[in-house]
Amino acid sequence: MTFQFTKKQGQYLAYIYHYTKINRQPPAEADIQKYFRVTPPTVHQMILKLEENGLIQRVPRQARTIRVLVPPEELPELNYTGI
Repeated sequence: MTFQFTKKQGQYLAYIYHYTKINRQPPAEADIQKYFRVTPPTVHQMILKLEENGLIQRVPRQARTIRVLVPPEELPELNYTGI
């Protein structure tokens, strides 16, 4: 199965994957917001879009439950600046 995502979505996926690997738990939306320097609604809309597109799984209304469904080898390199 090949996953399709935009460059920006790829950066969010790569960040979530690497954050989870390093910290042994998924990031909170606030962590994602700080990294990408965006507003809380921007992060939340991206999370909803990633979930809608089948790129992540999460438990609604539960913190730190995001799981990337894209295999690591299909993720782009994470840019320090995010986008």
